Amino acid sequence: MGSATQLNTNGYNNNISHDSGHARLNELGYKQELKRDLSVLSNFAFSFSIISVLTGVTTLYNTGLTYGGPVSVVYGWIVASFFTMFVALSMAEICSSYPTSGGLYYWSAKLAGPNWAPFASWITGWFNIVDQWAVTTSVDFSLAQLIQVIILLSTGGKNGGGYAGSKYVTIAFHGGLLFVHGIINSLPISLLSFLGQLAAFWNVLGVCVLMIIIPSVATERASAKFVFTHFYSDNGEGINSKPYIFLVGLLMSQYTLSAYDASAHMTEETKNADINGPKGIISAVGISIIVGWGYILGITFAVTDIPYLLNENNEAGGYAIAEVFYLAFKRRYGHGIGGIICLGIVAVAIFFCGMSSITSNSRMAYAFSRDGAMPLSSLWHQVNKQEVPIYAVWLSVFISFCMALTSLGSIVAFEAMVSIATIGLYIAYAFPIFFRVTLARKYFVAGPFNLGRYGVIVGWIAVLWVMTISILFSLPVSYPITIETLNYTPVAVGLLLLLVISYWIINGRHWFKGPITNIQN
Repeated sequence: MGSATQLNTNGYNNNISHDSGHARLNELGYKQELKRDLSVLSNFAFSFSIISVLTGVTTLYNTGLTYGGPVSVVYGWIVASFFTMFVALSMAEICSSYPTSGGLYYWSAKLAGPNWAPFASWITGWFNIVDQWAVTTSVDFSLAQLIQVIILLSTGGKNGGGYAGSKYVTIAFHGGLLFVHGIINSLPISLLSFLGQLAAFWNVLGVCVLMIIIPSVATERASAKFVFTHFYSDNGEGINSKPYIFLVGLLMSQYTLSAYDASAHMTEETKNADINGPKGIISAVGISIIVGWGYILGITFAVTDIPYLLNENNEAGGYAIAEVFYLAFKRRYGHGIGGIICLGIVAVAIFFCGMSSITSNSRMAYAFSRDGAMPLSSLWHQVNKQEVPIYAVWLSVFISFCMALTSLGSIVAFEAMVSIATIGLYIAYAFPIFFRVTLARKYFVAGPFNLGRYGVIVGWIAVLWVMTISILFSLPVSYPITIETLNYTPVAVGLLLLLVISYWIINGRHWFKGPITNIQN
């Protein structure tokens, strides 16, 4: 396995001795073990491809249509985007001060103070890494489901004898996708950097193509009045309050605008990370907001019959955007081949999203195990000759696959598990920001990127927004409440919290002291 000592012998460290991110990493007490080869563009690309508006909007468009329709997806995106930027700005400021692969959990340790550092680091780290695995699980499972829909439409559609695979076929696709992502993430970071930039380019190009082609091809288009003012509330979920429906519909937007902490986890491989890491976070969120709204508008102008799009008996089996794409081409040309090709564009974007998600997962596992927080830590933080944390990569693949196996027993259990991909991840984001505006308010030393006197205000808005969505997405989404309709999000998040705290009380508090430096002074 590669080591810091071996890296010194090949002259690599001499090339980065003047790098501000490398210098800051040494100041924080860590050796340079990963190859620092990423530009600001590459750092941005990883977060942007994980946010992937084509992934989030496409896979949860059904939720947006069900809860509020056009008003919910169009204006809900604006609301979620506005407050998400406050979270991103706060994270970027902290990232500039502490540019390490550990990201959130390391920040919490430094900002909570010596007395609270071990516990703060512990709870933030476990929430972050478990939720990252949940994100990877949900992304690749969504791709497996989309592939099933593409096969269904390609073989005749649901009403034309098309092939509808079973849940076992879906899980097989999911496992295969994870395996391929593991192979890709075993490659040197220089190749991953290229693929990350390709992924960012594909997402932007894909959005531009689809937002223009779909409404242009559609023979039946919605009016501007429909797109910007129609509120769909006749969803059969037993909720009569329009504000309630709108707030539930925010999930589509908030789920999409997440996982941008990837830029932080890639900082030990990014040149001048104390500057470029924050740039990666902010630019990924900002550009995603712009292109995401364009994609939403383009697709929604092709929506004319919401009940039909959500009906499980349509050609795409109730997959709304797939049905929109398919119908647009079929009504104009007599066949839906063009729509299937458009779904292929989305599928490639989701594939890149899953790839980058594994990259981020593995760097988090590498850093967390470097500080001894995980079982078998000595294994997960090892790097190979290509300076890749190879065991952490395959650990992330394995756990993400195991998480998806819950879908074989109960889709409700699976949905409960992946629900923490949004709420749990944002809770992990909120921990260090909360410590920044409370315990560390007077002694926080900002890095090159900072918010100045507005840092505390922005931080408090970010924390309050996370508290708000944590409550909103835990509310019932259907009445009357039954075992099948219960929103298991608070159950899943509460169980994770219980396990993490119990593990701490029973075992962790006796030996985990927070981040451990590996440079001898």
